[in-house]
Amino acid sequence: MGYNPRIKWERRVLTEKKRILFVCLGNIVRSPLAENMFRHLAAQAGLADKYEVDSAGTAAYHIGEEPDARMREVAAARGLVYTGSGRQFTAQDFKDFDLIVPMDGTNKADVLRLAERDDQRARVHLMREFDPLADPTDGVPDPYYDGMDGFREVYDIVERSARELLRQLEQGMI
Repeated sequence: MGYNPRIKWERRVLTEKKRILFVCLGNIVRSPLAENMFRHLAAQAGLADKYEVDSAGTAAYHIGEEPDARMREVAAARGLVYTGSGRQFTAQDFKDFDLIVPMDGTNKADVLRLAERDDQRARVHLMREFDPLADPTDGVPDPYYDGMDGFREVYDIVERSARELLRQLEQGMI
């Protein structure tokens, strides 16, 4: 039996982790919450070894900073460990990730500006496309200038969306 590159490719696909990148503006509130939430839900389901997740911001405002203290407080009250360090989204992320999930339409537009090919654009999906209670074009609101109720609302939205994203991935819908 001779060399068959297709068999090698299929073997790689079956063993490789699905790589997901969550993106917001500054990478200190929404996208690190989504990253940590998805990681937590996957671990609860016994699927942590199937996914590699990260987050990034479209702007360079908070590179190297830890997540917002208010969202860390909301997450801790609900039992979620919320860690990370701000970094900026780059064109390289299209090569490094299978799925890119911006939090709102502006983030999506910023991400798509760096896409060079249609296959890259096709891998970009808004977070609320996975929220069963939202219109798929809705964005996850940025609570940065809001009170704690805004942070709690964003937590609920991200949890619902991440749960559905995981379900769809596991059912092969994405």
